[in-house]
Amino acid sequence: MSESESRNMLQISCLQAWYGESHILHGVDLTVGEGELVTLLGRNGAGRTTILKSIMGLVGRRSGSITVNGDETIAMATHRIAHHGIGYCPEERGIFSSLTVEENLLLPPVVKEGGMSLPDIYAMFPNLKERRNSMGTRLSGGEQQMLAMARILRTGAKLLLLDEITEGLAPVIVQALGRLIAQLKEKGFTIILVEQNFHFAADLADRHYVIDHGSIAEMITRDNLASSRDKLNRYLGV
Repeated sequence: MSESESRNMLQISCLQAWYGESHILHGVDLTVGEGELVTLLGRNGAGRTTILKSIMGLVGRRSGSITVNGDETIAMATHRIAHHGIGYCPEERGIFSSLTVEENLLLPPVVKEGGMSLPDIYAMFPNLKERRNSMGTRLSGGEQQMLAMARILRTGAKLLLLDEITEGLAPVIVQALGRLIAQLKEKGFTIILVEQNFHFAADLADRHYVIDHGSIAEMITRDNLASSRDKLNRYLGV
């Protein structure tokens, strides 16, 4: 782990989470170093998205400890959590279809200093620059996903929670998203990636957490990935 990753940006301890009476997470413990990219792998329903929503305070009830840059956030409201520099890109993307690309980019509030400017975002996402006056309804699935990712970069968030960003997209778009994520990592962003496409995630991540029935089943580093293939196949069913 590099010097930039030696400081934990996120530390989760004994995290429990519920939706109503349904107990989803059972004592999750994980850390993410500053500048690190980690994936949450697992089958559908394993609890991966619930971990991201728990970090943002978007579950019905949660307990345990979640610290962001050393600040405890478990009891905070979602808008206060966001001001600790966290950006969430949900699986459903959530762009505003009645607004233009540029209006979508300008809508989220700045939560922390140091966000990317519109010219910086357009340099990284040239497709969005070309479509900046297009309504959200007229974007392709890949363009919608790029917009969902791009709009959180203006807010000043440095910890990015990305949920199933490749789902349903053509391979050429998936490759483009991979290049974009690699650029974000080079720029110093810390990234948690929930991903079904293991081959996509394997090329990007420093570490992989395997989630099974609401708990951490394994933590696998990039160096141990090749020797852990059989284990991953059992958990992921690939």
